[in-house]
Amino acid sequence: MRLIHRPTSVPALFEPWCDFSGRPGFEGGVQECLMKQFGMAIVLAVGLVLVACGGGTSSNADNVTGNWTATLTGTQDLTFSTSLQSNGSTVTGTNLSFSTSTPCFTSGGTQTGSFILSGNFTGNITGAFQLTITSGTPSGNTLVLQGTVNNNTITGTWKLTGSTEGCTGNGTFTSTRM
Repeated sequence: MRLIHRPTSVPALFEPWCDFSGRPGFEGGVQECLMKQFGMAIVLAVGLVLVACGGGTSSNADNVTGNWTATLTGTQDLTFSTSLQSNGSTVTGTNLSFSTSTPCFTSGGTQTGSFILSGNFTGNITGAFQLTITSGTPSGNTLVLQGTVNNNTITGTWKLTGSTEGCTGNGTFTSTRM
């Protein structure tokens, strides 16, 4: 068993980390001990900062999953709501419901698109967004929205092409998460 010799000038605080036995003078030993403790404190502080900045999960913090309402203005004024689900960069939509009367999308249809995350800074997501809505009945109508996500708002442009009379147009849109 090795005994630690502690001179009376060295506080008991350093005893668990510093072995001053066998060293003449102890002055260098105290300084070396303090430097080791300072280094350990720095490593611990950096580790705590890294743990605080990383990790964690949040269900919709970096995607567009949720219920959205969109207002389209331009050559036609349209309003609709939808439920978007994002999986990686793929976006699908369900529960499409137009609030304004339109002969272009009376029932059914599909919604597919993409969302490319470009940043998530303190919970504020940003990225490129694209959604294509294809009509079910009547068939042959397509509404494409392209824009930018900024947190709970998507803004951009839209274009409607179709075979049904009155189903063409373009303009700008704003969509907000409900």
